[in-house]
Amino acid sequence: MDFRLDQQSAIPLHAQIEKYLRRLISLEEYKNGNNLLPKEVTLSKKLGVSRNTVRQAVNTLVNEGLIERKKGVGSKVVHKKITTRLDNWISFTKEMRNQGIDVVNYMVQNTLVNAPNEINDGLAISQSKEIWKLEKIRGSKDAKYLYSVSYFHPRVGITGKENFNTPLYELLEKEHDVIVSTSKEKISAITASKKISLLLDVEKETPILKRERIVCDLGDRPVEYNIVYYRTNYFTYDIEIKRDS
Repeated sequence: MDFRLDQQSAIPLHAQIEKYLRRLISLEEYKNGNNLLPKEVTLSKKLGVSRNTVRQAVNTLVNEGLIERKKGVGSKVVHKKITTRLDNWISFTKEMRNQGIDVVNYMVQNTLVNAPNEINDGLAISQSKEIWKLEKIRGSKDAKYLYSVSYFHPRVGITGKENFNTPLYELLEKEHDVIVSTSKEKISAITASKKISLLLDVEKETPILKRERIVCDLGDRPVEYNIVYYRTNYFTYDIEIKRDS
């Protein structure tokens, strides 16, 4: 992007550079954080100003949380994180739509398997039974956000012919008369295994948020054992806790 400072303008030089940087970070080349922005020293030479003038403009965007700067590496656009509440159960698809993000299914795979013992125990079923396993990789058009694995209790009646591109709990209610009511959850911080790193396009040992839950129906009977691995540079959870009076 061609840019020159107007030395005769009443607008301070650092403000002109700041406006230029705002246009720059909106470009496809930079907006996903995949490429580093031009270095401060490079910009100062090209624009004919001191490095401090450039840094003043960069600092404004850093303070606004639009870009991040790493010493010895450079500056790049910060990924906008998706914040979701733990005390407000809503489908991933709806949650993303509420934030103006169109969900992309990178993978949807449904298979009959012999589940690990802990899954069978969680669903309270015999270890000799084959059950349906649903795997999904979802995100936006820009990146993959999460990898989820769901195991279903045989009582649900999954046939393998369902359209799992649609919101899961709406599908269970509409096609199998199963209404989910409660979710018993456990959240932990882990590092990406080789498998997870390949599925989510991250480096091995990258910090990952792991969420395990047993979803139950109105009678408190297990319906689904769900495990989700979230990319932490895209996803964060918050919760509001009130103190007992």
